[in-house]
Amino acid sequence: MKSQDIPFEGGPMDGRVLPVLLGPTGHPPKTYRIPVPDAHGGPPTVLVYRRVPRTHSKRMGLVQGWKYTFDAEGGKAARGGAGIRWPWSRPAAGADATSPGKPDDTDG
Repeated sequence: MKSQDIPFEGGPMDGRVLPVLLGPTGHPPKTYRIPVPDAHGGPPTVLVYRRVPRTHSKRMGLVQGWKYTFDAEGGKAARGGAGIRWPWSRPAAGADATSPGKPDDTDG
């Protein structure tokens, strides 16, 4: 497997450079999760870093490397519906289970 040294910005890993395994496309993963064990034996804290472009080329604007920035929310924004909403996706867990335009059984 190929790996690439990628810098980390923000959070506890600020300024460090770690080798990260690259995927089949030659890019590192979009999110990098680092479990940190609890000193008192509790559940580990997970640090979440997001991949962002480091620099762009002048002529074509292509990405010339990646870096990871600290996600203080721990990825909750991506899971909370901030991402792409596909038509075939399930509705959120808190959404009303009945579809609009159809009466409930209790209305009959």
